[in-house]
Amino acid sequence: MESVSLSSRLNKGVRQQYMNLPQGDRCQVTYVWIDGTGEGLRNKTRTLDQEPKTIQDIPEWNFDGSSTYQAEGSNSDMYLIPVAMFRDPFTLDPNKLVLCEVLKYNRLPAETNHRARCRKIMEQVKEQHIWFGMEQEYTLFGTDGHPFGWPKNGLPKPQGPYYCSVGSDNAYGRDVVECHYKACLYAGVNIYGTNAEVMPSQWEFQVGPCEGLDMGDHLWMARFLLYRVCEDFGVVLTLDPKPMKGNWNGAGCHTNVSTQAMREEGGLKLIEVATEKLGHRHPQHIKLYDPNGGRDNQRRLTGHHETSSIHDFSVGVANRAASIRIPRHVGQEKKGYFEDRRPAANCDPYAVTMIMTETMLLDPEEHDKVYDFERDYV
Repeated sequence: MESVSLSSRLNKGVRQQYMNLPQGDRCQVTYVWIDGTGEGLRNKTRTLDQEPKTIQDIPEWNFDGSSTYQAEGSNSDMYLIPVAMFRDPFTLDPNKLVLCEVLKYNRLPAETNHRARCRKIMEQVKEQHIWFGMEQEYTLFGTDGHPFGWPKNGLPKPQGPYYCSVGSDNAYGRDVVECHYKACLYAGVNIYGTNAEVMPSQWEFQVGPCEGLDMGDHLWMARFLLYRVCEDFGVVLTLDPKPMKGNWNGAGCHTNVSTQAMREEGGLKLIEVATEKLGHRHPQHIKLYDPNGGRDNQRRLTGHHETSSIHDFSVGVANRAASIRIPRHVGQEKKGYFEDRRPAANCDPYAVTMIMTETMLLDPEEHDKVYDFERDYV
């Protein structure tokens, strides 16, 4: 079987000939949305007569929800509501990528539209200026289902030389990583950095700091860009939290968080209060930290390979085996942020930031009202 897709081997010089053609005043807009799995992304493109200057210039659209696990065929039309606009690094200016919320036939949020729920929480705490930074780990595979760059027979060297590595015997797929980084910068995604991870062919990029709802917008668009870059190179991206069984690290989406008060003098006390609240709702968080109610993350959060146990909650300074890590410099300076290491690589950032904010900053009587999967929240 091919380790890279045949389509990636098409002549890119021929493609570029068409990419260089002028398009007049018209603009291609690619609508991007989350499908019914809660982790897959879909997209389609339309022409506008002129370049949109703001998100309000982009019209609503619709799609067939019966083909995205979001509707029955007898009532399949669903609405795409543009919410965040980015430059398109694949077809270039003036073309746009537009992240959309999905509404059902009755214009209520689709079940996997956690952005609608997240927005309501963030509006309630906007004066707290809550910042997030998310560390997205991911793994590259060939189309043959084998980790990209791994020996066809047997296994690579044990973990040790791969984290932040350099060299063709340690770093597999750097072209994908660097092209994705540039694509994010061009698009306007608030990418912070990137590095090779502990398992070979596993990498990480960081997005943030982003305030409130922007965190989910920017991470979802960064994921879309990564899928598209991988498509061009013919390799397969997976956000599986434990892509390889055995003595290999899993993949998470560690989430850093702070309020304005936490970033100011004496903020460590507020961090301690917040982490205590998080501990009281550990099961509720685990349920939302992957799209399958914690079942995916259960394979990763074993208490080994730099993780805490899914069954326990712990806090530690500079401890990567804790549920919550307080960075050493934060402990010394008595202010800053903390890191929740429990979210899985395939988490929905809207769901993660929503429940973190709710647990830390809202009255307990308001808890559990915004993320019930079995009903719509208006």
